[in-house]
Amino acid sequence: MNPEASQNIDHTEREKFDSVASGWWDPEGPFRPLHELNPARLKFICDRATIADRDVLDVGCGGGILAESLARKGGNVTGIDVASRVLSIARLHLHESGLDVDYQEITVEDKAAEKPEGFDVVTCMEMLEHVPEPASVIRSVQELLKPGGHA
Repeated sequence: MNPEASQNIDHTEREKFDSVASGWWDPEGPFRPLHELNPARLKFICDRATIADRDVLDVGCGGGILAESLARKGGNVTGIDVASRVLSIARLHLHESGLDVDYQEITVEDKAAEKPEGFDVVTCMEMLEHVPEPASVIRSVQELLKPGGHA
């Protein structure tokens, strides 16, 4: 992990999300607001970008609520997050949903270094408030977009 990426993790926030990871897919549980908000988030994205057959990155994907919805729309979806237990829940849920999402434990900064201009669509929802340097995330999102891509 590069030094900038390592510094842009709030370890308290990561531990907080990992501690409640098992409730991610409970629509009445601690992530109920995300379940309720997801249809509006998905519509907002789909109104602005084509998802089907596009390379899509969901930054700060958490347990995969949005990532799975984007995969249902036909996107080739990669979801990234730094909370390992939350990603385990996301991967486990794929067995129930039957969808294909590539979940990776990596920072957005490291992903940008690994795959610049690699995605047609990049989403980053409800995540900036959980990192020490939001501007670093925004720069990395820009670097990850293919020319003409949507963020």
